[in-house]
Amino acid sequence: MSTPSPKTQSVTSAKPRIAVLLGDPSGVGPEMAVKLLARQRNLDAAHVLLIADPVVLAAGERAADAKLDPLRIDSLDALRFEDGRPTLLACDWMTGQEPVPGESNEQSGRASFEALELATQAVLQGQADGILFAPLNKHSLRLGGLVHEDELRYMQERFAVKGFVCEFNLTGSLWTSRVTSHIPLKDVASHITVQGVGDAVKIIASALRRAGVAQPRIAVTGLNPHAGDGGSIGMEEIEIIAPAIEQLRAEGFDARGPFSPDTVFIGARRGDVDAVVSMYHDQGQIAMKLMGFEQGVTLHGGLPVPVATSASGSAFDIAGKGIAKIEGLQQAFDLCVRMAGGAPVRVAAQATAEAAA
Repeated sequence: MSTPSPKTQSVTSAKPRIAVLLGDPSGVGPEMAVKLLARQRNLDAAHVLLIADPVVLAAGERAADAKLDPLRIDSLDALRFEDGRPTLLACDWMTGQEPVPGESNEQSGRASFEALELATQAVLQGQADGILFAPLNKHSLRLGGLVHEDELRYMQERFAVKGFVCEFNLTGSLWTSRVTSHIPLKDVASHITVQGVGDAVKIIASALRRAGVAQPRIAVTGLNPHAGDGGSIGMEEIEIIAPAIEQLRAEGFDARGPFSPDTVFIGARRGDVDAVVSMYHDQGQIAMKLMGFEQGVTLHGGLPVPVATSASGSAFDIAGKGIAKIEGLQQAFDLCVRMAGGAPVRVAAQATAEAAA
């Protein structure tokens, strides 16, 4: 048996092991992921398992005008790492065909879905401590085989998670979660329950503690305009949301509200709270993206390992043009590494230079 190189690491290491996915091959994801991994400090902060079709990776390298030097493997059984260098699990999902930029299609959806499946498999086998993916496209994923509401619900099933799961969105130090997610607006009110509100607060409080916030302060929105205005514009605040907050406070959580959805982010942006729990998707998403779209992070909460991505989407309109910003993906990587067990060091000057890249 040959002796491994002194630099070669086994799959058990003090460094967090992060599975990195290129996202939708037809979007900006491959370019963003290559730009991220071209920053040496990221390769020094974690062992990176890059799961990709080499054809898609090559397209990302052309768009990013950067070349990676991965250690190539053909299966998870052969997984190994070298310090300062990504490990590429090469998969022939595209059958040698270049991705078609700028459109949802079955082939790109299948490639991104298969990559997600392998990443979750690596977690299940104890070979990855976190997952970072460049922007996916939900329509492409469904064309490629996804039958769940979204990738979060898919991973919930893969990891056999029975409890509440939720997307967190982060802009700077402010976090949000929501009681309902990717459902039609007409169905939202029927899904607002005391337990649902409590679950949404508890899950983000737990994640904030894991990320280093000892005593999370959490604002809870109302459902209706003006938080129901004393019951004149709806009773959900009085009958459901306020009782849920009272119960949470009795359990020791610093939950506040319900606040009017159109003003709660003014104080949140000022730093009055660490997180806002909204009742439905756009209540929080619109505010958060206005405050910092290119720096925003999406974290999937309730899973056994951190799973993160940038808040920006697949951006088909600029795919392949080499102009995609990656600060949101960088922030997502940093968070994923920190929550998985390590913390990369960023000096202010370096962060500023990267934000302009």
